Amino acid sequence: MENRRSAARLSRFVCGVLVWCVYGSVMAAEVEPIIRYDSIHHPMIGERGMVATQHDLASQVGADIIAAGGNAVDAAVAVGFSLAVVLPRAGNLGGGGFMMIYLAEENKTLALDYREMAPAAAHRDMFLDSNGDFDQQKAQFSHASAGVPGTVAGLLHAQKQYGRLSLKQVMMPAIRQAEKGFAVTHDLADKLASYKHLKRNPATVAAYYKPDGSSYLPGEVLKQPDLAWSLKQILIHGEKAFYSGRIADKIVDEMAAHGGLISRDDLANYRVVEREPVMGSYRGYQIASMPPPSSGGVHVIQMLNMLETFPMKNYGAGSAASIHHMVESMKWAYADRSKYLGDPDYVDVPVAELTNKAYAQRQAKQISSEKSRPSSDILPGAIYFDESRDTTHFSIMDAEGNAVANTYTLNFSFGSGITVAGTGILLNNEMDDFSSKPGVPNAYGLIGAEANKIEAGKRPLSSMTPTLVFKDGKPVMVTGSPGGSRIITTVLETIVNVVDYGMNVSAAVSAPRFHHQWQPDILFMEPGFSPDTQTILEQQGHTVKQVSTMGSANSVVARQGLLFGAADPRKPDASAVPVAGK
Repeated sequence: MENRRSAARLSRFVCGVLVWCVYGSVMAAEVEPIIRYDSIHHPMIGERGMVATQHDLASQVGADIIAAGGNAVDAAVAVGFSLAVVLPRAGNLGGGGFMMIYLAEENKTLALDYREMAPAAAHRDMFLDSNGDFDQQKAQFSHASAGVPGTVAGLLHAQKQYGRLSLKQVMMPAIRQAEKGFAVTHDLADKLASYKHLKRNPATVAAYYKPDGSSYLPGEVLKQPDLAWSLKQILIHGEKAFYSGRIADKIVDEMAAHGGLISRDDLANYRVVEREPVMGSYRGYQIASMPPPSSGGVHVIQMLNMLETFPMKNYGAGSAASIHHMVESMKWAYADRSKYLGDPDYVDVPVAELTNKAYAQRQAKQISSEKSRPSSDILPGAIYFDESRDTTHFSIMDAEGNAVANTYTLNFSFGSGITVAGTGILLNNEMDDFSSKPGVPNAYGLIGAEANKIEAGKRPLSSMTPTLVFKDGKPVMVTGSPGGSRIITTVLETIVNVVDYGMNVSAAVSAPRFHHQWQPDILFMEPGFSPDTQTILEQQGHTVKQVSTMGSANSVVARQGLLFGAADPRKPDASAVPVAGK
């Protein structure tokens, strides 16, 4: 009997191997580099839809919404609200962000701008003390550091205009998570225990710590009744709840009591803006990304235009030649960023010129294949303020071909660390993304410039880069990342890994990363590159500095009727979840 069972198991194994070999050979014959498999990195695979986010609970929420009949936009809105509960350091109701949407039935791509706005009382010198020096505490950890939040307006706008389910269907998962609680992960427990500034605010302690003020341990259940109340208010009263109703009352009272600037009129006057995506092409693929006030889309396309003049595939992934040419393109793009980028409602941004292939070709001709060009020899200027590494990004596609790339943030991890009493809502500190004083670096060593100065009603410049990649007019890749100034280069490398180096999406997302932002003149590199490669780069004139991690590029790729999802392994709770069923 045992021998028969062993023979049966062997038979099933052999058949399975044969099926896989046949499938693999067929795929190898037809495959474009966009979904090539390897022996190490295996993406999640689905047919009905794919959701890749920074938290497995939110990913499952999005997959369930599609399974219940929703489209990618419904799933994105549900994920956005869910992350506000389960990923409090970056998911948010009190922040803002950008959403790229592709609607298959209409063959329409749009860019949704729900970035925070400066309050009417904001002014250029608001973060300078009596001596004219930059007041870091006020700019980053006070009530005055909050811009007018856009997340609630943005998510509701997307769902109302482009979703198909009811608001109740997309919001109830987040409400249940807040009411019933969820198991605290090791990552969240570590962050709550480590971020000491959170303990300074009584409302934050009440919302995110135990009754005795101690931190939650991994596996313990965190309930958020105040946040559940806020979510219910939004469900019942819609956008008005946050911008003119009972939540607005609490925000205005909080600001009045603690020197904040957001007024009732600021909330009532907040507007979501639908913008035209910035468009480009790369080796037969079409790129659609976020336009200003994001700098990301412009400069991803600008760098791709430069790289298109070099034989990147021949260089090989992770080689010194590949890294060198990409780094040199990064320097030119970030130098241009310093001079030209800002809020298009306040600054004339030459998008067409910066994304023009002829312009990029002129820059590419100044790149030497043998040696690094010092940043001091490239257009001098100053870099803008930027959001922190604790932004979050998610990517979603459904079986109908709809796609959403969404990146949103509180700026720092947990924003300013201040919670609006009675709401469970953490406040952003996005006002620090403006240039408070020319020449003074922010918390990330980035220096401010005139085009990004503080002005009432203005949206601070951002690097958030939610991006859609198309082939023959159909979406084949959804990507983006958190990471502050490193967002743009993370997105660039993910696209190049897929298009030039034929990596499957999991390998593309997992590959070690590098970054150069023109100033400082340093090549930042994650672990994983060989010492020989680093030595060659140093011999070419690059100053190499090791860093731990960069970004969290949760991404989805579509090919041959299948969806391939990858959660970035740099974030411990990230996951890609396929939609269940047939």
